[in-house]
This record gives sequence, C-alpha cells and structure tokens, in this order.
Amino acid sequence: MSILDRDVPIPLYHQVMTSLLAEIEAGRLAPGDQLPAEDRLSARFGVSRITVRHALRELADHGYITRRQGRGTFVRNRALEQGPRALTSFTDEMRRYGLGSSSQVLESGTIEAPDDVAVALGLMPGEPVFRLRRLRLADNSPMGLQTACLPLSLVPGIDRIDFTNASLYGVLRERYGLQPARARESHRAVAVDTEDARWLQVAPGSPALAAERLTSLADGRPLEHVAAIMRGDRYAVVLDLVSRGAR
Repeated sequence: MSILDRDVPIPLYHQVMTSLLAEIEAGRLAPGDQLPAEDRLSARFGVSRITVRHALRELADHGYITRRQGRGTFVRNRALEQGPRALTSFTDEMRRYGLGSSSQVLESGTIEAPDDVAVALGLMPGEPVFRLRRLRLADNSPMGLQTACLPLSLVPGIDRIDFTNASLYGVLRERYGLQPARARESHRAVAVDTEDARWLQVAPGSPALAAERLTSLADGRPLEHVAAIMRGDRYAVVLDLVSRGAR
C-alpha cells in the first residue's frame, strides 16, 4: 500500500494524483500502459473509490491519461508543448524532448511557385522553388506533415539531396552557408482531412494544428515558407504570458 500523509493540508485525491504522476514521469507507467482498476487503486492507497476517481479525473483533464469505454484507463502520449522559443529544426526540437526524429519524404523537387508561396517569398508567380513535403516522426510515430518551399536561386542543386535522414536546416547551414535568423509562425485549429489522416494514422476529422511559418535570413530576405499539419493529440502551443502592469 502507498502511504498517504493525512497530517498535511493536501487533499488525498491530490496526493494520489501526484503519486501516479510521479510514476508516469519516471517511466514506470509508460504511454499505452493500462492503469490498475479503481478498486485496486483504492486498496493500494487506502482511500475511497470516489477519491481515486477524482485523482484520475484530474490526470485526464491535464492530458496524462485517457479513459476508454469498456476497456479501462491508459497513459497517454503527452502533447509536446511549444511556445516562444529559439528558431530550431524539427530534429533539434525532438532531441530536446529526448525523442528520436526521422522523416518519410513524400515529395522532393522543383516546382513553379504557387501564388501564395510566391507572395510570401517575394517571388514572381511561377518562379522556381524547391518543395519538400515530409511526414515527420518522433520515435517512429507520426507527429505531423510539413511542406517547405525555398527559392531555388538560394539553394541550387538541393533537389538532389536525400532528406530522409537529413535536417533541412543543417543542409542550409553546412552546404549553402544560409543561417535562418527569424521566423513568424501562426497556428489555427483544423480537422484532419482524409488524405492527411492516412499519413498521420488518425481518424478523418480528428483535431489538428495547422501552422504556417515564414523564415527569413538576417538581411531580411525570405528563405523558407512552411505549411504544416500537426497531430492535435501530440502537439500543443503554450504561451507564457507576463504582465506589463495595469494601463
């Protein structure tokens, strides 16, 4: 039995929740693992099932577990929280979370710039751009779909590179001497369409985050336009807001 401290002014349900959360974060309860039934948890912690149910509801509300009707309660894959941060590649982001990154290249080649991409990159309609569309994976699990377009004049010959295991930003830096300096990124909620759902291994209509980013060089020249669809259950945007005082 896990002993709770009944002499401190911390609700028992919160102590149960904290104990289970510690097991999740330590990896003793891994994503996909099933939690013991409520009656077993009640016996383990020496509390009522109502207290256990309250603790589980808190964990579910914070995205740590999910309840499946008729099957039980399971540890969820935590969404990766992204807020204001340094401009990095997907590879670097996944490394920061201790996840292995890889990609499946769905399209790689030179095309005429679509009107919206041409406007974003400051090109004439129809100018050549390199387009790279990839399924991005974290620990071999689909995370999102990303389509990057770059002016071909800045990256001649890039269409001959295999990006299955290569970082685009690494290639830009090491082969072309191009260092992304700043970017503006916007997000909106969308429902995954049938084609994207197949790649992301989710049901059509599942929630997702659609992101659009324009990356520039230090001198202000547009370098890259990216459109992405990220799985809503694996990716979240979190902003730290700081008060500047009442006005």
